[in-house]
Amino acid sequence: MVQVELSVRDLVDADLVECGFAGTALHLEQVAKELERARRGEVDYLAVCAKADLPIAVGGVDYVPHPGAGYLWQFAVHPALQSCGIGSLLIGAAEQRIKDRGLDRAELGVELSNPRARALYERLGYVAYDERLEAWDQQSPDGSITRYETLCTQLRKQLR
Repeated sequence: MVQVELSVRDLVDADLVECGFAGTALHLEQVAKELERARRGEVDYLAVCAKADLPIAVGGVDYVPHPGAGYLWQFAVHPALQSCGIGSLLIGAAEQRIKDRGLDRAELGVELSNPRARALYERLGYVAYDERLEAWDQQSPDGSITRYETLCTQLRKQLR
């Protein structure tokens, strides 16, 4: 078994060049906009890094859409490092950020087509309470942009 020391810190603009694992160029442009919101205190955007201080997982907590809760979104772990506990570490750090703001609830949406992620969230104590149609722009391999719609299960967790 190989053990690697990991740290969690705020994602910064300079990290985006290393975050291709998290999504397309369009997605990373959106993350750059979210970093502007982070500077205004509306969101936290985190990076899990190995010793070289390069992001291997990223994700955000938005404090605006669900009053009284932190909304976890845009979580991604480098594909080669999935199922190694990194996602759980990132979720735990996000939950701590939520608690540090005096909030006691975390919420998130997970696509119905992503049972693996849902199983992780449920294993960490998240409970389904609703389903919602969600949509966002996505970039195809040819560079074109289309509107993507999907049904997402909404989950929440009381933080202690």
